[in-house]
Amino acid sequence: MTLEILTADSLSPLRHGFFTRKGGASSGVFKGLNCGFGSSDQREAVATNRTRVAEAMQIDPDMLVTLHQVHSPDVVTVTAPLTKQHKADAMVSATPGIALGVLSADCQPVLFADAKAGVIGAAHAGWSGAMAGVLEETIDAMIALGAARDRITAVIGPAISQRAYEIGPEYFDRFMDEDPDNTRFFANGTGDKMQFDLPGYGIHRLRNAGVNAEWIRHCTYSDPDRFFSYRRSVHEKEADYGRLISTIRL
Repeated sequence: MTLEILTADSLSPLRHGFFTRKGGASSGVFKGLNCGFGSSDQREAVATNRTRVAEAMQIDPDMLVTLHQVHSPDVVTVTAPLTKQHKADAMVSATPGIALGVLSADCQPVLFADAKAGVIGAAHAGWSGAMAGVLEETIDAMIALGAARDRITAVIGPAISQRAYEIGPEYFDRFMDEDPDNTRFFANGTGDKMQFDLPGYGIHRLRNAGVNAEWIRHCTYSDPDRFFSYRRSVHEKEADYGRLISTIRL
């Protein structure tokens, strides 16, 4: 099956892609393009899937760089293929030929570019990482490499939408403690639960940081044929879940 790659005009002409689960070698609950070595999928299948992604990005597999993601605000500046997997949630680079890749399964994969300066970034941003500042830290790291804030474009890929993301009151309280205006990202759910708009929150933080930002408006939870979803796997009592990959390169 052919890979399905979602793109954003605003990131052109840089080669990039928000890959769906279609076209991979994995089977079972991981059926399709599972790119997460942290899953319990067969390692050979994940390696094959990553090779297919690298081929689509027109690079060798060892030039596809990913991280050990830990929901942090930490950013790695990449100048060459990494010799070890760093614990961090974002990367920036000004080195041609290296593809930055982030994994997700409901959290926001965010790709950044200042094409004129030749600087790119990629971030994994769940609610905790976004609240901790991973998006702003990525922007600052790009500027340190020569990007201009007003030229940076950030695109949020497939992520869980508000209608599918119910959270408890303790999370709502944390967002209110951060900023009472965050109430705009919540709607009433069942009982004392709330529905949280993760992409809306991400766009708000990105635009407040002075960059152009958009969401491609695909919900991971609501489209099982195209996307993996951690929350859906929990609701369906599956043993594990696949990871989507989003990549960008110079």
